[in-house]
Amino acid sequence: MVDSQYYLPNDIGVSALDCGEAFRLLSPQEKMYAHYLSRAAWYGGLAVLLQTSPESADIFVLLQRIFRKQTPSQLAQVATAAGLSSEEYQAFLVYAAGLYANMGNYKSFGDTKFIPNLPKDKLKALVWASQAFQEQSAEMEALWDSCSCLLYSLEDRQKQLGLGDKGITTYFSGNCCLEDAELAQKFLDSKKLSAYNTRLFKKDNGGKACYEVRLASAVQKDCAVDGECETCCGSFNFEDKEFTVKRGDYAPLMEKVCHNLQQAQAYAANENQRKMIEEYRRSFNLGSVEAHKEGSRYWIKDKGPIVESYIGFIESYRDPFGSRGEFEGFVAVVNKAMSERFAKLVSSAEVLLPELPWPREFEKDTFLKPDFTSLDVLTFAGSGIPAGINIPNYDDIRQSEGFKNVSLGNVLAVAYATQKEKLTFLEEGDKDLFIKWKGPSFEVQVGLHELLGHGSGKLFVQDDKGKFNFDQSKVINPETGEKVSSWYRGSETWDSKFSTIASSYEECRAECVGLYLCLNKPVLSIFGHEDQDAEDVVYINWLSMVRAGLLGLEFYTPESKSWRQAHMQARFVILRVLLEAGEGLVGLEEVTGQDGKPDARITLDRSKIHTVGKNAIHRFLCKLQVFKSTADVEGGRALYDGYSTVSDSGAHNFLRLRETVLLRKEARKMFVQANTRVSGDSVELVEYEGSAAGLICSFTERFQDDAEKVEANLLELSKRDTQCWC
Repeated sequence: MVDSQYYLPNDIGVSALDCGEAFRLLSPQEKMYAHYLSRAAWYGGLAVLLQTSPESADIFVLLQRIFRKQTPSQLAQVATAAGLSSEEYQAFLVYAAGLYANMGNYKSFGDTKFIPNLPKDKLKALVWASQAFQEQSAEMEALWDSCSCLLYSLEDRQKQLGLGDKGITTYFSGNCCLEDAELAQKFLDSKKLSAYNTRLFKKDNGGKACYEVRLASAVQKDCAVDGECETCCGSFNFEDKEFTVKRGDYAPLMEKVCHNLQQAQAYAANENQRKMIEEYRRSFNLGSVEAHKEGSRYWIKDKGPIVESYIGFIESYRDPFGSRGEFEGFVAVVNKAMSERFAKLVSSAEVLLPELPWPREFEKDTFLKPDFTSLDVLTFAGSGIPAGINIPNYDDIRQSEGFKNVSLGNVLAVAYATQKEKLTFLEEGDKDLFIKWKGPSFEVQVGLHELLGHGSGKLFVQDDKGKFNFDQSKVINPETGEKVSSWYRGSETWDSKFSTIASSYEECRAECVGLYLCLNKPVLSIFGHEDQDAEDVVYINWLSMVRAGLLGLEFYTPESKSWRQAHMQARFVILRVLLEAGEGLVGLEEVTGQDGKPDARITLDRSKIHTVGKNAIHRFLCKLQVFKSTADVEGGRALYDGYSTVSDSGAHNFLRLRETVLLRKEARKMFVQANTRVSGDSVELVEYEGSAAGLICSFTERFQDDAEKVEANLLELSKRDTQCWC
């Protein structure tokens, strides 16, 4: 069999996200609002298949057609008759569940490809024996032919997402490289267009390179349409290259998003929600990021809603260049008890921010108090579900108008539950304490990371009219002792400037803020931790971070010397910083496990966290913020790339440790989400068991009203660009 890194184990953890109680407490109007927003999110989430790999949409449709005709339990008898063992059939169910949970055949966390853990001929035999094949043999055979090779292929380039020869991406056509991405970014900046909702396709026109920038929109016309004074579409000459901006990417899916948002609008609780949805509809209809920003402004103003949601092309982790957003949409219900704690943290923010290790001038002029709530997720459509979110990601809005933080309580409740025997790389004496305090410490870390990590720090900007948002004649760079000499100009943003390292660097900065401020006793008491319990929470939070830094090596690819996951790269960087601090703060040694195979052991001296540890994070965090504030890409990249380097030289052989981490890794959990269904005047919640079969059933029932149309749309969208990936 292939390297276990490339398939999902049969015993992978699958948990149902429980939101039954939260949903039952909603009013009939709130349930309708949540239902239609969920529908919009799920239809939009299908775009992620097209954003992930050339074959993902075809595999999705193949699986949907099989399971729409036969449930996993009905298909089990067919599998046995077709010659599959029970382990092989379970491997097929796990693969199908994995494809649904990741919205494609690459892991959302780590960007590694995964393939079925059963022989190709056995899978083919099962497809041929299925009811779907009996009824539509020609269509099913064509589907199998379109995706079966790539479904199993593990050629070097196809093992992970990446640009050019480093991996697979469908954000760019297959002939694009980093230089093309950089040129396109300059072009977009010159047109004041955001890359968030775009893809880039490069074509050859008589020996001359031409670029097509495609905007995600329901409307396919390229002229000005209702709601626009002038179109952003057309052909342009830029740096002697031809660029064409077109509408209509994922058009049928965006149409469904707009339709369901319109339905939701009728059940909005207030004017802010109505206007927010109106702008979102305009955004997905016309492909306008400006409209989405406007919708986000109304969203920020909608304080403390019972049903919270956000939708759009949001996170740029999976664009190899770091500026295109993956579609996601979530709908969640407020958990009032936990939200009270977060409200207290928000109230303390103005006292806590001055404790961060950078000069006052490097902090925002005023702290814009955000909404910070704990939510139970009803729907999270996209490639994966995080534990916390800080949005919107638009720099200009976050800097001057505000943002919101959410902690996803029912995700936290199941995602980090750990069995003692599966706890790797810790001393025996730490394991019970780790299990007891991992959840509570992570709650503290998520709160600080989202609110005061992503919510802190100022960007120095000179706008198009030459006006500065800081006094360039006075502000001193604490790293050089001289006046600040660089800043963001015009339409430059954090993502566009720091591009490929922006996501991970920012996650690292937020994680450091969490580590630094969790040492503050008032913060711990907000979360109900006092005295010895508080010290244990600090210890486990820091120990978790150090362990996560080691586990992060799973997400490094030695062949391309690249990282595949922003958060895990960030945690590895922090591990390096704390190891470098010395004085016995962190110990990391290679040992032999009880099974006789290579193992590793991590230790943390808890008596040195408040001294050696705090000083190390203080120095590093200040550097991160100064480079970020001053748009010093060169300095920031040198610092971050230095700590991100994984080599076999130095005090620790990280390349060898990576092999140990892979040997002992535990697969990331998958989540089963409920569906909502309108029944007469009310909305029902349909829940499923926490298993691979439950996850599959949730997806086959999710689109049952118009399954054939949706599948036809996906196949058409996929086929349209087939020639672009070669």
